[in-house]
Amino acid sequence: MNKTELIDAVSAKSGLTKADTDRAFKAMVETVTEALAKGDQVSLIGFGTFLVRERQARTGRNPRTNEAIEIAAAKIPAFKAGKALKDAVQ
Repeated sequence: MNKTELIDAVSAKSGLTKADTDRAFKAMVETVTEALAKGDQVSLIGFGTFLVRERQARTGRNPRTNEAIEIAAAKIPAFKAGKALKDAVQ
């Protein structure tokens, strides 16, 4: 399911127009992005939690030359599924 299909499905279930659903979806994505950029996490009970994880610096290999390279530490966005979502998928 892509973004357009998701907006169509939410619009059909909620009774909102597609334009209103699109605006709400964009606002949610922006809000979650801003919260993660500040280092906060966003918990949606029953669905899951959006959070930021820190990846440690490590040594990797260039597959073409087999030369060792240093990979810098990084902060990465992550999603941890909630119990209700996990159960629904099972």
